[in-house]
Parts: sequence; structure tokens; C-alpha cells
Amino acid sequence: MTKLFYESDVDPSLIRGKKVAIVGYGSQGHAHAQNLSDSGVQVMVGLKESSKSRSKAIEAGLAVGTVAEVSAWADVIMILTPDTGQKKIYEEEILPYLTAGKALAFAHGFNIRYGQIVPPDDVDVIMIAPKGPGHLVRRTYEEGGGTPSLVAVEQDFSGKALSLALSYADAIGATKAGVLETTFKEETETDLFGEQVVLCGGLTSLVQAGYETLVEAGYQPESAYFECLHELKLIVDLMYEHGPAGMWFSVSETAEYGGLTRGPRIVNERTKAEMKEVLAEIQDGRFAREWIAENDNGQQMFKELRRSSAEHPIEDVGRRLRAMMPFLSSTKDITGVSGG
Repeated sequence: MTKLFYESDVDPSLIRGKKVAIVGYGSQGHAHAQNLSDSGVQVMVGLKESSKSRSKAIEAGLAVGTVAEVSAWADVIMILTPDTGQKKIYEEEILPYLTAGKALAFAHGFNIRYGQIVPPDDVDVIMIAPKGPGHLVRRTYEEGGGTPSLVAVEQDFSGKALSLALSYADAIGATKAGVLETTFKEETETDLFGEQVVLCGGLTSLVQAGYETLVEAGYQPESAYFECLHELKLIVDLMYEHGPAGMWFSVSETAEYGGLTRGPRIVNERTKAEMKEVLAEIQDGRFAREWIAENDNGQQMFKELRRSSAEHPIEDVGRRLRAMMPFLSSTKDITGVSGG
């Protein structure tokens, strides 16, 4: 039976007795640093001298230094920079100060799972991975709650690595919502699979294909946008709150029957076979090697794919329609692509 850890299962004093360096101050970095600090943990944020985030961290009342400075100072070093830059930062500015008995922490296992970062044997290697974006991690903490999180131990030099990871999770509020123990391997592989097959890749491709099918059949682009993208939030919210069964209960019987009979024709055994192949590429390292090589080559193919996706006709229609929806929290275009 899977065990979830809550406040009563952890020793909050463990992390409060440590000095914690937060390397990076982006979505997760700002949330971890502020939550830890508000929980009474000694925190320093590690950033480049030229980083625009330095002023934000200082305004939040946090101490800031270079990555090398905070790594030398800290007992626990949490790396919260993008995956693609972690290897260089680690080797140049963290490893020289990663002395025996310290703990190296991550919020995603990519660089450990695929051997981009190989820590020395005499340190703890742990993961604390909130299952939500940084703004949610911060907001729920301020509201007195927390965001569910995963914890994992790759290397337990101290014999207390799991207890330390749980104590850290507690200090960012996660034990109020529940913390699940996993492994670096499981977290990395399931996270990549979910992103590629369902949450980002699969969903976007499904929406675009549905939009194209309706427009090519002569229907108005605006109608296609509403039916294939705009209403998606309603369905996702229902599934998020009540599961698939709750969603079926909440929609019309026409939608339920049509979905139950036609959905499996779209996502079928051929689709699942391709999902298994994508999973195999994640498991055996093919995806990781491809992504690492893409970054080594200046992200040329990635940039072209990003440009092509941003120029899909659904984007222009969506910008025009969202601009007429004052009930949206924000209608600002965050992609940087010009349009309505």
C-alpha cells in the first residue's frame, strides 16, 4: 500500500538546523526560498551577478550570493535551474564546495537519472518535487495549506536522507497536502512520459488536429476554437476535481455516449502502441540523448518546432477571441508572437 507522509510523520527541526542554498529563483526557486525562509530555515539564493532575479530575491528579504558563495556556505544545496543548464553550473560552481556530509537536492531527477550529474559518494542526494507550479506552491503555503509533493533518495550517506527530504518538504508546506516517496528513476520517467504523451504533447496535438478537422470541413475557425480548445478547461476541471467518472456524470448523456463510443476510435491500440514506444525511448535514454544533443547543437530543430507550433492558425484565432473575454485572469500574450 502506497504511503503518504503528513506533518505528524516528519521531524521539522532537521531542515531548520541546516543552511539551505537555493540555486535559481524562477518559478520553483522563488517559492522554495520564500517558503523555507518563512518556516524559519536559514536560506541563501544563488544567482549570477548579472541575474535580473537578484533584485526580486532581495526585495523578498532573502540573502543573495553567487552560486559558488552559497554552495560553500550551505549544508543543503537545492538546484532549481532549468535541466539543460544544471550540469555546467554543478561542475563549475557547486562541485568544488560539495564537501563530505552535505546534501545535494533536486526538484526533478533528469540530470541524476541520465548521468549528467554524478555526485561524490560522501553526500546525500535527495529530491523534493512539488506537483504544481511555483506560484501555486507559494500561494497555498501563504493560505496555510500546501502542494502535494514527491520525495526521493538517490544516495543516503548520512543515513537520514529521507528524513531530511521530508523535513524540507514540510518546510515548503507539502506535508499539509501529502508527500509520496518515489525514486529518481520513477519520477523522471513518469514525468517525461506525462508531459510528452498526455499533458503537453498529446493534448496539444489532439486539440490542433480537432481544430484542423473542423476548419477543413468548412466550419468557422471561431466555432472550432470554442469546441476544441476553449471548453477544454471545463472538462479538465471536472476531471481534476472528480475524476473521469465525475466528468461523465456532469456532462450531458449525449456527450457521455458520444465520448464513450467515439473516444476509443481516436485514442486506440495504435495510439497506445506509440505511447509504449515513447516510454521505451525515455526508459533507455534515447530521448535524453536526443535532448542533450539538441542543446549541444544550439537548439536549432527545437527553435524551428517552437516557431512552427506558435504559427498554427489556432493561435491567431485564440488571441482574438481571448481578447474579448474580460473574465479571463489575463489576456496578455505570453508567447511573444505577434497577433490580435
